[in-house]
Amino acid sequence: MPIKSYLAHPHQGKKTELMQTLASLDHCEVIPAENKELLILITDTESNLQEDNLQEQLNTISSIKLLALVSGFNASKN
Repeated sequence: MPIKSYLAHPHQGKKTELMQTLASLDHCEVIPAENKELLILITDTESNLQEDNLQEQLNTISSIKLLALVSGFNASKN
């Protein structure tokens, strides 16, 4: 189960739009920074296939200026 955290930098004036878009995606939790034009994105998918599909969705969001992976963890199911 891949769990990843990102810093999402929106294009100028697009923070609210980006937050709503990310929050509408499955397997995503969005936390807005209080004093910066920045969002924290946590993703938690159940398989590598879901992770790949989510990555494809993230790559199509036009309001993202920069998406920086901060940490990734993949727990294998036994």
